[in-house]
Amino acid sequence: MFRINDLMRKGVKDKVFPGGVLLVSKNDSIIFFEAYGYANIFSKRIMTKNTIFDLASLTKPLATTLAVMKLIQQGKLDLEQNLGTILPESIDTDKKQIAIKNLLCHNSGLPDYRPYYIELLKISYYFRKKALRDFLIKEPLLHPTGKNVLYSDLGFMILNWVVEKVSGRSSDYFVNQNIYRPLGLEHLFFANLNSECKRGFFAATELCPWRKILLDGLVHDDNAYVVGGIEGHAGLFGTAMDVKILLFSLLSAFHECSSKFIFKKDLIHKFFERQQGSDRALGFDTPSLLDSSCGSHFSKRSIGHLGFTGTSFWMDLDRSIIVILLTNRVHPSRDNNKMKKFRPILHNTVMEIIL
Repeated sequence: MFRINDLMRKGVKDKVFPGGVLLVSKNDSIIFFEAYGYANIFSKRIMTKNTIFDLASLTKPLATTLAVMKLIQQGKLDLEQNLGTILPESIDTDKKQIAIKNLLCHNSGLPDYRPYYIELLKISYYFRKKALRDFLIKEPLLHPTGKNVLYSDLGFMILNWVVEKVSGRSSDYFVNQNIYRPLGLEHLFFANLNSECKRGFFAATELCPWRKILLDGLVHDDNAYVVGGIEGHAGLFGTAMDVKILLFSLLSAFHECSSKFIFKKDLIHKFFERQQGSDRALGFDTPSLLDSSCGSHFSKRSIGHLGFTGTSFWMDLDRSIIVILLTNRVHPSRDNNKMKKFRPILHNTVMEIIL
């Protein structure tokens, strides 16, 4: 394991990230779990295994997608169901024919990103969520639905809306009550900006140019921040250990080797399957054919996801291997793109040692 240690320390030294936590497990055994560098370079707070990270887009698979899965399992939603049957606001728009499946596999036709926060900041906080959803409904599609795969934050904002509409609860409450709490996960949560609750020590992220503060326990994503920190594409915070417990529960259901299932095996298999003509599963990434962030040793039956703040997980379904890398690479600035080269090198090193 010396090679992994050396590589992570080199990542800190070369300023790939100020600090990070790496957790590797095979079956249900943790074979590597260490913390490196700083959680906050200004206060010199050391990174620990219990540091809480802004998981950024890991929110998509680990919160929003799982909420959709739970609603499908409860018989309240269907993958082929169109938005026109769920959201009345979409009926007279080109969004009405978009299916839940299209949003999950990023072929809805929606753009990848829009800086809605700029306009939302001009609106009273209490009206921002409705204003955001008005923007989403009015946003022109870039492509016909089902034709092109384009990774989209907007699609997962709409999925968040669907979850809240169908469940009748806020999405953070729904995932906590139905998924996180039954698994005993106390350190996987949304950092609601309206709450005074602080649950531990966080990995600081950016010195935000427009907020004029260091983000420490506050969601980094601009669009999620302005509506209170809870959204479908970003807002989830957590520790490496709680991410591991959640992923292993999914892996156990996939192999049907546990007596405590949050999800049924058939549903897990459907969501983990690579979609035709795409390198995505439903809500999850799969290894791309060229320059995958998981390197070259993960099997084709693997799922994962990346987060903008420097977070990622990859899970090899055939070998029951999980690799979780959580870093604060955007601390103190997002203008640091060294992670792109670092991730595949790390994953190759880890897999070569295990295999």
